[in-house]
Amino acid sequence: MLGIHDFWLFIVSGFLLIITPGPDTAYITGRSVQLGWRGGAMAALGVGCGCLVHVFGAAIGLSAVLAASATAFLIVKLIGAVYLCYMGVRMLFTRPSTTAKITADVRPVTLRQVFWQGAMTDALNPKVALFFVAFLPQFVDPAATHKGLAFLLLGMIFVFNGTIWCLGLAAFAAKAAHRIRESGQMLLWINRTLGALFVYLGVRVALLDAR
Repeated sequence: MLGIHDFWLFIVSGFLLIITPGPDTAYITGRSVQLGWRGGAMAALGVGCGCLVHVFGAAIGLSAVLAASATAFLIVKLIGAVYLCYMGVRMLFTRPSTTAKITADVRPVTLRQVFWQGAMTDALNPKVALFFVAFLPQFVDPAATHKGLAFLLLGMIFVFNGTIWCLGLAAFAAKAAHRIRESGQMLLWINRTLGALFVYLGVRVALLDAR
């Protein structure tokens, strides 16, 4: 099928990678605690859409360019690092009065902002692009005629499975955190923790070796 081999190995290994805790898990869990199921779901959908950028990039060779070109890699990683740090600093300096209003009609962030933060965090992260470059080719026959379609299909399957998992994670976190959401002080520290996480990720992305 389009030169794809070891399909079930791809499914199993992909699932193990998906359930491994990482930045996406932290972001989705934090937003679920902060904003409930809808916030967590929007974060999960945003992350999935961000991954789609890299899926299409791999299909047309963009990810390969990022892996081979130090200049392209540097540009993308610096844009991603600046964005992550900017978002993290804003969250670090969230005022208590704003955070305490999460359960009211006025929220510190809108669902649209949550979605786009998740999408941009993944879309601007060159590590995700390099992941697809390293992972997807393992299951495509080098002699396949339609390598682009094979990459696209595998990537879409990976993103679909990941989104289903993340939506379940959001539902679980939102349900478990009902009482936590009632605490303004707790929400303040959740915001600060998420902010620190994004600053850390931004610095880490900026320091990635472009080899």
